[in-house]
Amino acid sequence: MTPGRFITAVAALFLPYLGLASDEMAWTETLERISSGVVSIRVDSTRAFDTEWNSSSQATGFVVDAERGLILTNRHVVTPGPVIAEAVFRNNEEVALTPVYRDPVHDFGFFRYDPAKLSYIKPMELELAPEGAGIGKEIRVIGNDAGEQLSILAGTIARLDRKAPEYGRGKYNDFNTFYYQAASGTSGGSSGSPVVDIEGQVVALNAGANNSAASSFFLPLDRVDRALKMLQDDAPVTRGTLQSTFQSKAYDELRRLGLTAEAEQLLRSTFPEQTGMLTVDQVVPGSPAAGKLAPGDILLRVNGRLVTEFVPLEAILDIHVGEEIEIELERGGELVEALVLVDDLHAITPDEYVEFGDAVVNKLSYQQARHYNRAADGVYVANPGYLFSKAAIPRGAVIIEMDGESISDLDDFEAALAELADGERALVRFVTMENPHSVVRLLEMNRVWFPARRCARDDAQGFWPCRTLADGPAPTAPEAGSTKLTRYSDPIVRAIAPSLVVVTFDLPYSLSGVADRHYYGTGLIVDKERGYVVVDRNTVPIAVGDVTVTFAGSLEVKGKIEQLHPLHNLAIVSYDPASIGDTPVREARFNTEPLSAGADSPAKLGVFSRPAALAVVPNLKVP
Repeated sequence: MTPGRFITAVAALFLPYLGLASDEMAWTETLERISSGVVSIRVDSTRAFDTEWNSSSQATGFVVDAERGLILTNRHVVTPGPVIAEAVFRNNEEVALTPVYRDPVHDFGFFRYDPAKLSYIKPMELELAPEGAGIGKEIRVIGNDAGEQLSILAGTIARLDRKAPEYGRGKYNDFNTFYYQAASGTSGGSSGSPVVDIEGQVVALNAGANNSAASSFFLPLDRVDRALKMLQDDAPVTRGTLQSTFQSKAYDELRRLGLTAEAEQLLRSTFPEQTGMLTVDQVVPGSPAAGKLAPGDILLRVNGRLVTEFVPLEAILDIHVGEEIEIELERGGELVEALVLVDDLHAITPDEYVEFGDAVVNKLSYQQARHYNRAADGVYVANPGYLFSKAAIPRGAVIIEMDGESISDLDDFEAALAELADGERALVRFVTMENPHSVVRLLEMNRVWFPARRCARDDAQGFWPCRTLADGPAPTAPEAGSTKLTRYSDPIVRAIAPSLVVVTFDLPYSLSGVADRHYYGTGLIVDKERGYVVVDRNTVPIAVGDVTVTFAGSLEVKGKIEQLHPLHNLAIVSYDPASIGDTPVREARFNTEPLSAGADSPAKLGVFSRPAALAVVPNLKVP
């Protein structure tokens, strides 16, 4: 072998390794150049709202407009509700963030920071490349993975047509879009990370991951890029919807749904690279599309244009908000044409809430209406707080009626609250996701422990200004009531029963290490003239709270905490004796004699089970 041929053969052996080294150098240069534009985000969600609980979390974002201070991240990071957020740049400079946009459907949103607040870093502005993704493309995910300020995960895009990930009923879920998939193994904190190619262009937005596998899910940037440009132009980001969920199905499935051979031939010849079409999966009841679109319909044309993918469909909807569009479908092999009004997505996405009695409610959102399969109508309980949990109304309940009056939005709900005086009760009718049949509970109004106000989002100011709700009418004096006691056959029980009551204690705040909020136990009447009742500290643990006393399981009156013993398991509460009318209660008598070993048990003697110092014997005169 000649020297020239030998050198050529050796070069051929090492060429792949030289290429790999070259790629690694290119990646290193790219990541060093763009990493200044990637930030760690700390978020405190101050109120439960819509699909989200109030919580604290970490995530990632990246600068997409350094001049305006715009940072792109996920919708579930910006959240639909009120938040306090800050960004930490690579050099550990911190700036406050103001939410300026969160998409109603897709998992992206924008924060804004003040560029003048940065003194020691000039962040790199990352460029969006919506068309840059491709199967087999090598990518890097740069973000706050697992709580680290900056980590870099490698991967290769494997799919461009994955169904949007589902995080569970009642939670935020993206829909009407494809997702990209890669085995990059992202975890908590990577939400909102840029997915970049070797040129440093952002080809997707990291949005979620599979906990049981290494798969990561990336949001395409088509609608993100449009929203960014509109924000840069100070224009409102219009978003239209048919209140319908679409799915992409392959041609073999479409034939089983009734796709005609003529339609398939037309679509295959027009879009030779595509292997499926869009079908209707769900239509929200009561929406403009209800009765015109139906699950299983195959979408052919919108406004005369063939549409087989999500992006062209959404592009049409976004520019025709408030207008009717022409839709052609195939339903069981028959052509169906319909005129459908395009709804404003922002109008059916809540941007205000009412809080009272530690509860937070907002109008039922389109996001949640899909899970409930009902119209986006009614008031959603985002946090039951003190009053609703006391009334056994859970989180996720949708209030549809109060005292017989229909509740469709926050205006109706606020008007219903304004008619309730403190202590007054109202019948609340609601449905839940698990039980679409309505349930009725009794709500007791209470403005003592918590503020009552209504707050609306203001993106220009970056927070949620609030106004105080009406005080309601003045409370009326409670009417006296009375009840009859059960006549037991056992003479001892018959003697004891008039001295026993049920004491209920509701705790508005978690204080002094007491976490539970609702307690009940048995109390003993020890002074019927003053209305004194002895109860244990397990029932009345602290002095802050609401007390009610129930007689014979039927008459309930307000109580008051008189004394908590600092050492022993003893509390004294009182009630107004006039409030129970002629209810035949009887006070117990104290037995001051010391107990001794071998004596008859308290139960045999009719003595209540109490510590020796508090042992009592009721009046044993049998009526």
